[in-house]
Amino acid sequence: MPLDVPALRAASQARARDRPRGPELDRVGDLILPDTPAVRARRYRVDANGAPRPTLVYLHGGMWVLGDLESHDRLCRQIAAGAGVDVLAVDYRRAPEWRYPAPVEDAKAAIRWVRESTDATTIGLGGDSAGGTIATLAALALRGDAAPDALFLFCPNADLTADVASPEIIAAAHLWSPDPIGRAAASPLLIDDLSGLPPTVLLTAEHDALRAEGDALAARLADAGVDVTHRAEPGTEHGFVMSDGEPLDRAIADVARALGAAAAHR
Repeated sequence: MPLDVPALRAASQARARDRPRGPELDRVGDLILPDTPAVRARRYRVDANGAPRPTLVYLHGGMWVLGDLESHDRLCRQIAAGAGVDVLAVDYRRAPEWRYPAPVEDAKAAIRWVRESTDATTIGLGGDSAGGTIATLAALALRGDAAPDALFLFCPNADLTADVASPEIIAAAHLWSPDPIGRAAASPLLIDDLSGLPPTVLLTAEHDALRAEGDALAARLADAGVDVTHRAEPGTEHGFVMSDGEPLDRAIADVARALGAAAAHR
């Protein structure tokens, strides 16, 4: 049965409206990323004076179909306030209106914009669920001088060919790339060469259908020589970063630690 995308998006937007507002920050503003087809972004700054800080480019989850700037506004505020970093949330192009590699191109454009147009001391790239997949693919494409300084993957969908996820997630993946060969090419776990990625924090959830592929991706990254911090958060489910509690606090601490370490090594 095909997804009722308008209904699902309306429900997602309603949940976002009902979610408590995140921490107040000194400066929050929307912008349009250059070199993209009117892709919106939202910049969260923790210092009204604009002192240079690390910036985390964040890609929301939502099965490649749902999610937007509002759905993850609270989380981005929490990361900015808790980790003491600036955050750039990207409203990347979604399925079914857009197909792969559109969201990856948007993530790359966001990294370029931060690097060329801000005074960020270091740049992280991350996301949850589908956002984690897109972040991985963008980081792979940017290997070399343009690569981010750290990568953060929260419950990433690492294998779009697998049938372990819910029917809704599988359906969304098919909308994104209906060809099985195309889904394999967009599956980080199935990419031959994972070397050259920056230090990576990869968090999985104990009770998540995507845990096994996320755990396997962490192992493959380590085998490829990537500096990986991997933790399976006990007692959690998929998308735990959207809920308050110790697992989210630890994830935010991971962001602060990894971006701080990257700044120290520049």
